[in-house]
Amino acid sequence: MKRQARQRIAVTGASGLIGSALVRSLRADGHEVLRLVRRPAGRADEVEWDPARLYVDAAGLAGVDAVVHLAGAGVGERRWSEAYKKEIRDSRVLGTRAVAEALASLAEPPAVLVCGTALGYYGDTGSRAVDESAPAGEGFLPSVCVEWEAAAAPAEAAGIRVAYARTGLVVAREGGAWGRLFPVFRAGIGGRMGDGRQYWSFIALHDEVAALRHIVDTPSLAGPVNLTAPEPVTNREVTAAMGRVLRRPTVCHVPAAALRLALGEFAGDVLGSQRVLPGRLLESGFDFAFPTIDEAVRAAAR
Repeated sequence: MKRQARQRIAVTGASGLIGSALVRSLRADGHEVLRLVRRPAGRADEVEWDPARLYVDAAGLAGVDAVVHLAGAGVGERRWSEAYKKEIRDSRVLGTRAVAEALASLAEPPAVLVCGTALGYYGDTGSRAVDESAPAGEGFLPSVCVEWEAAAAPAEAAGIRVAYARTGLVVAREGGAWGRLFPVFRAGIGGRMGDGRQYWSFIALHDEVAALRHIVDTPSLAGPVNLTAPEPVTNREVTAAMGRVLRRPTVCHVPAAALRLALGEFAGDVLGSQRVLPGRLLESGFDFAFPTIDEAVRAAAR
């Protein structure tokens, strides 16, 4: 990939799995990174914000070339009580609105806002493959994603290129859903979930970061962009790949009823199927370093 000129890029969610990897990657290539923090800024590379109050220190964002907005409460962190569902929704919708309004208020706004959203937009697609042209699905997560993306409207109205990075399941040891799978499979007690026929649209952490940077640097990419590997696989295939790469048995099975008991409403999304393709990434010339599940798991296991 051709190295881009030095840029000034602001990142929300910079301490999370994807955000921290993105910050490392950008800084390694000489870019200046500003991290939005939920406390008074104590360093030159920090900008204060409080999404619950719709507050962003807009002056601290003056002169940025791009913003990558990744902040939001973890979907699978807790059981979905009504209070936590509100936190999931508010953390995304209010946070996005705060960032979009702050950028729109700048005398010289950045060229691009990459708003990290999710494949949850599409709901359960069964075995049907979908790309960015598919409509929103039904249920809690699709409704959150619709509001989440709509909250960036002030930035679009200000002439900022806005891209919605709809991310799949990120394959990484350090965190996220896959971070919980690795210890279980290494212990030899991993196995399929439910009937195992549900599709999991995954992406290696390396490719996730590269794709976010590709969106920043590709003027033609606006609107929805699916960040998922080109070959979605079923949960059975994920299980087999984890066993092959980690050289562990995968004979265990977590019944659907047990998942519903343990996870509550969120189990419906774990057992649901999403066969989502990265149409716009591929059309724009993006090259995946780890396009298959075996390659992604192997890269994360290093």
